[in-house]
Amino acid sequence: MTGHRPRRQTPRGPFVLDIRELGRRPGAMRPVRVQVPAAEDMGTPMLWVPAGGPVDLDLRVESVLEGVLVSGTASADLVGECARCLDEVRDGVTVELRELFYYPDRAEEIDDDEEDVLVVVDDHLDLAPVVRDALVLDLPLSPLCDPDCEGLCVDCGARLADVEPNHSHDSADPRWAALSALTEAGTAGDAAARETKEKS
Repeated sequence: MTGHRPRRQTPRGPFVLDIRELGRRPGAMRPVRVQVPAAEDMGTPMLWVPAGGPVDLDLRVESVLEGVLVSGTASADLVGECARCLDEVRDGVTVELRELFYYPDRAEEIDDDEEDVLVVVDDHLDLAPVVRDALVLDLPLSPLCDPDCEGLCVDCGARLADVEPNHSHDSADPRWAALSALTEAGTAGDAAARETKEKS
């Protein structure tokens, strides 16, 4: 059993649902369809929902014995960078949501060793962390502008899709640099020796 948890403050923000009319009657349900502005940290460093961009929530909020079960989907437009060529990437995403928010008295019965639990606070549910976590888990770590994107030239940084098919750079392997220097020195020495011989 857990000890007494400190009282949580009533959550605020566009992702907060007021469930007072739902009550604590198991089986009571209501649909929620709403569009809310995205927070600033919804996504990954390479692909994200623009801050303030619309997030469409299509949810079912249901009262159960332990708390309130939220299920449904969240949909949003995405923007980011291609992991290969750094061009802009635009896409859309729809993620499934299914989370149980415990009533405060039920949350007290959960072991401290368990992960952080979601709790109903003053008849309000904060869906922001639920949507954020679902989005981050669903997004690719290396988004691509095109599955066949060739990326950038390692020498000049040009997009390989924009250059000629035979695009290349003459670059010596640094491992051969010392040998090349010795060869050049030897060639110069031979030329000097021949010139001296011819003069004599």
